[in-house]
Amino acid sequence: MSTRILIHNGTILTFGSPCRVLEGQALLIEDGRIARIAPKDAIPGPFDQVIDAGGQVVMPGLVNAHMHFYSTLVRGLGKMAPSANFQEVLDNLWWRLDRQLSLDDVEVSAQVVLLDAIRKGTTTLVDHHASPHAITGSLDRIAGAVQASGLRACLCYEVSDRDGAAIAAEGLEENARFARRCNREGDPQLRALFGLHAAFTLSDATLDRAAALGRELGVGFHVHVAEAASDVTANIEKHGLTPVARLHAHGLLGGKSIAAHAVHVTEADIDLLAATDTFVAHNPQSNLNNAVGIADLLKLTARGVRVGLGTDAMTVNMLEEVRVALWAQHLRQDNPSCGFMEVAHALFVRNPELASRLWGFPVGTLQEGAAADLILVDYHPPTPLNGDTVLGHLIFGLSQATVDTTLCAGRVLMAGKRLAIDVDEAALAARSRDLARKLWDRF
Repeated sequence: MSTRILIHNGTILTFGSPCRVLEGQALLIEDGRIARIAPKDAIPGPFDQVIDAGGQVVMPGLVNAHMHFYSTLVRGLGKMAPSANFQEVLDNLWWRLDRQLSLDDVEVSAQVVLLDAIRKGTTTLVDHHASPHAITGSLDRIAGAVQASGLRACLCYEVSDRDGAAIAAEGLEENARFARRCNREGDPQLRALFGLHAAFTLSDATLDRAAALGRELGVGFHVHVAEAASDVTANIEKHGLTPVARLHAHGLLGGKSIAAHAVHVTEADIDLLAATDTFVAHNPQSNLNNAVGIADLLKLTARGVRVGLGTDAMTVNMLEEVRVALWAQHLRQDNPSCGFMEVAHALFVRNPELASRLWGFPVGTLQEGAAADLILVDYHPPTPLNGDTVLGHLIFGLSQATVDTTLCAGRVLMAGKRLAIDVDEAALAARSRDLARKLWDRF
């Protein structure tokens, strides 16, 4: 027998285009989906649970289009040499870190991030994982953490030739093995993509092998693209093609694929991304932090590229990221009056579209039949909240409010700002600190 949950007395924001504001409506959840949105009196009981959302906004759980769970244990680490450019950031920090990760590190990193995601109202995350000396089984460890959290995640392993042919082959097999598992089990919490690091660390042979496996398994690809100018230079010098053109030549772009970053793309690259319907994940905080530049979100969207929003592990708070995206476009365009709609569209329209493509049913919007992934946020609007003003409230008001309740697939994961899942946060944090100390010693 299914659980029936009624949420009433709140202000419902639907997301999507347009983002509607619904007053006087209740929301019924059955079988992990939104069964009905209607006035409370029009929805017959009985109900297993009734949630009074008075004084709260009810809106979809947020989607993160590009994440790295494995970076959690680097927090506070100060051992790396100063880095003058992005390649040195990779050499001095991230590639040193990922080579030292154990399967236990991988698991606890994901567990910590997922709890934070519940608190921040992010219910769907598209992750990109790397642990070159702990590859086999790494995606299962992460998947176990996802299942225990109650959230949704799309996982992949970052294949690269930078650590040699044997490790690249193991990465290819980990992607294929996990994709087969997802295809076989059909777990609604889990989805798979085929992960690749970036074109400048991948040989043509490895790209071809990945493309063949991805086609065989029916999955798209998740790859860093033109994040730094050095990626473009390296590919042109060695292969005579930009990263976008090279990935396209190997059949890796398309409607199921994610190109993360796309900061240094050419006019021809933009045309290819649009023509292939490849999804671009914009990560402004990370790009600013690494001083690689700011993607031209306005040009990409004007040319028909689907651009969503990721965090590249800088945060799991998507409403924080969307604000930075707006300030960054003001700076990028030298215009404080541009970019508002494009930035809002990325998080509130494109990210739900991406999640819905990956899961095969509506995710990230509040509509009948959609996944019952939603959050209740404490918010008394100080100005009129309606269809004309909702995006301004999201970026300038709700982004600063507190998430009170988080549900995913109709399961309550947090209520009254207290986690409702079976987890000992203090014990998890203690285990994480212990593993971090050991990791830092190895680092």
